[in-house]
Amino acid sequence: MTKALNLNVPVDTLAMEFTREFDAPVAALFRAHAEPDLVKQWLGPYGLEMTIDRWDFHTGGGYRYVHSRDGENYRFNGVFHTVRPNEFVIQTFEFEGAPDMVNIEFMWFEDLGGGRSRLRGRSICPNTEARDALLSSGMEGGMTEGYERLDALLPKL
Repeated sequence: MTKALNLNVPVDTLAMEFTREFDAPVAALFRAHAEPDLVKQWLGPYGLEMTIDRWDFHTGGGYRYVHSRDGENYRFNGVFHTVRPNEFVIQTFEFEGAPDMVNIEFMWFEDLGGGRSRLRGRSICPNTEARDALLSSGMEGGMTEGYERLDALLPKL
């Protein structure tokens, strides 16, 4: 059963917030975020190929990856500031096509019991223009498709 992505953009803030539930234990959900071979199977919308240059998922680590489609490349990078396994992550997120527009992102991994979990996130943008550009880029559809791909992956973990 497909779970709905709940994306909320509070008025007069630089924040975007989301929640999404999964029919998988929190440890599997966290593992799918932590291991690069798993991340590349679900992160992003359908039809994009993902190449990971670096994925050091630990406090003080960082990442850089490229999404590609039809000869176009979209590069992203960031730093994992805090990683607490199966619980919490703080990271930065930067689309290299919009340099200096770095978001701070928080993710909470919540155990719902019965083999179910919830991912809750908050992304704070540097300004309203950056927030609105992300929203108009199809970010919500990309997140929805990525989490559908994650739904298909989680039972295998």
